[in-house]
Amino acid sequence: MGQLLDKIISPKSIHGMDLQELRELAKEIRELILSTVADNGGHLAPSLGTVELTLALYSVFNFETDKLVWDVGHQAYAHKILTGRRDTFHTLRTKGGLAGFPKRSESKYDAFGVGHASTSISAALGLLIASELEHKDNRVVAVIGDGALTGGEAFEGLNHAGQLKKNLIVILNDNEMSIDKNVGALSEYLSQIRLAPQYRKAKRDFEELVKKIPIPGLGEKVLKASNSIRYGLKSAIVQGAMFEVLGFTYLGPVDGHDIKAMQDIFRRVKDEMAEPVIIHVRTTKGKGYKPAEESPEKFHGVGKFDKYTGEVIKKPAPKSYTDIFSKAIVDCAKEDKNIVAITAAMPSGTGLKLFAEMFPDRFFDVGIAEEHAITLAAGMAAGGLNPVVALYSTFAQRAYDQILHDICLQNLPVTICLDRAGIVGEDGATHHGVFDLSYLRHIPNINILVPKDENELRQMIFAATAKRLPTIIRYPRGAGLGVKIVDNPTHLPWSKAEVISKVVGEADASIFAVGTMVEVAKKAADILKSHRIYVNVVNARFVKPLDIDTIYEQSINSKLVVTCEENVLAGGFGSAVVECLADSNVVKPILRFGIGDKFVEHGSRAQLLEDCGLTADNIADKIESAYYRLNRRNIDTTTDGGFREDL
Repeated sequence: MGQLLDKIISPKSIHGMDLQELRELAKEIRELILSTVADNGGHLAPSLGTVELTLALYSVFNFETDKLVWDVGHQAYAHKILTGRRDTFHTLRTKGGLAGFPKRSESKYDAFGVGHASTSISAALGLLIASELEHKDNRVVAVIGDGALTGGEAFEGLNHAGQLKKNLIVILNDNEMSIDKNVGALSEYLSQIRLAPQYRKAKRDFEELVKKIPIPGLGEKVLKASNSIRYGLKSAIVQGAMFEVLGFTYLGPVDGHDIKAMQDIFRRVKDEMAEPVIIHVRTTKGKGYKPAEESPEKFHGVGKFDKYTGEVIKKPAPKSYTDIFSKAIVDCAKEDKNIVAITAAMPSGTGLKLFAEMFPDRFFDVGIAEEHAITLAAGMAAGGLNPVVALYSTFAQRAYDQILHDICLQNLPVTICLDRAGIVGEDGATHHGVFDLSYLRHIPNINILVPKDENELRQMIFAATAKRLPTIIRYPRGAGLGVKIVDNPTHLPWSKAEVISKVVGEADASIFAVGTMVEVAKKAADILKSHRIYVNVVNARFVKPLDIDTIYEQSINSKLVVTCEENVLAGGFGSAVVECLADSNVVKPILRFGIGDKFVEHGSRAQLLEDCGLTADNIADKIESAYYRLNRRNIDTTTDGGFREDL
């Protein structure tokens, strides 16, 4: 560790540092971030870009009492290092170690837990209101990126904060694109004027004077006219006029790697301004590490890599589910000219980059605006197109109402492909896609498909785009099983399960599994067979509509019914099977495997599946125990696999 970094015990440690020391400290922090992310993976480029910004903030504000809220949080590694987590930073994103995002239970300096975009302004405003009602005199700062500012919630927060005239400080971290084209010396000059106390006093005096004009209504008209002229001129020559219309004073742009320039503007805002302020800071994503500066998209969220070459360390593996989706949707679009593709700021992450290159006129990236993406797709479907929306499962949660109201209520043919479903690993609780089966299954008209492998994913994409119904296809992060991919998929029988193995006569158990759990169920069945316990294995494929006939037939000829899913147990696939059997008056002991009533933290995918009891060994062991207890006690009961022992 560096000489200066060794002295960092808390944020107060930097308060006595001069400018040169802060610059040296920035280099040392960058090296620690680079080395750690190279070993653990993580969000490298965003955090390298905010090192000087973080130092400037902590050298001016006292975040013992002031509050700092990061949007998304993937740019907050320097923040973690400065706030007492330097010595544990090497545990970043590992099981039991530091989370990859700000987390309230981890540090008092993490004022608000984050992980999804566009929340910072609303949360910061809430913290500010709470402080005022408790008569506390502190400032609240929200840091939001230009990407997160495309989300509707960010504008809702800006609108409300401007209306309330609270002294909220919003820092716009612009690391990719301009807000306007007209940026230059004039804009910076006018920002300095607006910072001056004389300017603000003159502005207030003018407003008070105009309001005192004795002719009824004339004062308001003059003020309105002057504001219109002022905003019109700003729109023509000054960046940030939009924010001023929302009630914020706009300052900037300022170089986000010039510590002194940021310190100067932060101090003046902190000491002299008591109104909503937007400070536009320009940073370079990946700053200080050439591979990340040249390929910020590649190093936004990256796995382990060689920090000297920038090459990502990859073990030989089958193609990922994302890769399979990418090729499949392009192949479908070649056959169906009405297919259009939509994503929410994730063309690479969701695999739609190839589609965008092949069909640029049929591809739409809406920014971080999942609600808009879904309703846009609904409108396209109503107009006769065949839209496919690709989202991460965890982000689709933000568009629940649009899925229900705009697609399913109108029974519109939209295919929503949910990548990163199930346990995703090191990104942790904010990113696990373990709720989708539960929050979608109860919606009328919806169809929910879950492939057991990458070839079945391809088959489902072809089937869904041809069927043209409101359809969800959910699949996991990472590599597939390495099965053979069929170029021309066979017809997938809609709402029909696949019986993978069937015992002659009465089975000791029937395992109904979906998605990744099908392969796990097959392995558990092999283990049980070696113990002379014989089970049926069914790949349900459709969580909705369920293949009721297959579930009924397999269950009545089994001593025990077992369900397996990589989703929360509450309201998920297992619940659907229980409901199905209850409605069919089938009374059987049931063992359900899934994720219990808890948030799953970060760690490797293998570690977390082990913790959740979703391994072949655990499933086989629980089934074996249940089988022998049933034979011994001859009772019927229901339990949750891995969470209760009584059966």
